[in-house]
Amino acid sequence: MNYLANAQRYQGMEYRRCGSSGLKLPAVSLGLWHNFGHIDVLENARNILKLAFDSGITHFDLANNYGPPPGSAEENFGKIFKDDFKSYRDELIISTKAGWPMWDGPYGDWGSKKYLVSSLDQSLKRMGLDYVDIFYHHRPDPETPLEETMMALDLIVRQGKALYVGISSYTAGQSEKAFEILNKLGTPCLIHQPKYSMFDRWVEDGLLDVLEKDGVGCIPFSPLAQGLLTNKYLNGIPEGSRAAAHRGNGAIEEDQITEDKIEKVKQLNAIASNREQNLAQMALSWILKDRRITSVLIGVSKPEQVTDSIGCLNNLEFSDDELTRINQILK
Repeated sequence: MNYLANAQRYQGMEYRRCGSSGLKLPAVSLGLWHNFGHIDVLENARNILKLAFDSGITHFDLANNYGPPPGSAEENFGKIFKDDFKSYRDELIISTKAGWPMWDGPYGDWGSKKYLVSSLDQSLKRMGLDYVDIFYHHRPDPETPLEETMMALDLIVRQGKALYVGISSYTAGQSEKAFEILNKLGTPCLIHQPKYSMFDRWVEDGLLDVLEKDGVGCIPFSPLAQGLLTNKYLNGIPEGSRAAAHRGNGAIEEDQITEDKIEKVKQLNAIASNREQNLAQMALSWILKDRRITSVLIGVSKPEQVTDSIGCLNNLEFSDDELTRINQILK
């Protein structure tokens, strides 16, 4: 039976303009970093994607190395797209990235034009797409001239392989230089994807100000500190969790779950309860309270986590007292 999307899918989602561009993104986007690889159950991935789209999530975020193994998240997404989403292509924002190790030899990593163009060609084949909506350089390259990397992004847009370009994990200073080059080339940077959560607030030390000044959107990844800002670890590491499973590929490690962090999580959880939210919802709301944030990337392993995450939109307002108490806890 062909998938028929929920006719009311756009009613319950908030859409935010991405910087000064004409593009709007859902306030909650779905990242396919984990749980969409060949080691995972394809039908579970399919159910997650369907529920996400039925709930108004139009943006699916991938990268060449997502899996595991690398490339398998794009392959699985391509299968699901072909079966269920092809007729909805023009309602979807699909993004991918390159910048981390993907294949052997000197051309499968970092930020050369050779790597970025080749990687996107591979990604398009894996996903069965003619183009992606957003293509990111995944991390700064200390050896390749920034001009070369940005010229590769500009070329990719001119080739029709991507509509927009973005960068990920660049510092404020690196971002300003990248934006200047891209503006001169005529392909402005659409969006920046930094790591940002209550436990990792580096973007507040200048990056968000740069993005606002230059009209660039922001879509944080790991907003729940890879599961730490949920009720999952309130009583230590449960069996079957990502920390216990040793998945690799950026999954949270046990040594990150310290007694100090658990104590902070418990205190934050108490504030969330008073807001009639669970901890994960409050952690997402806390990021989205800043209007410089275009969207927040969630990662889920079960369909019901999609619905739970979207619940953050029910309460994006924080009192001064709540913010003061949260900042005291996070010191």
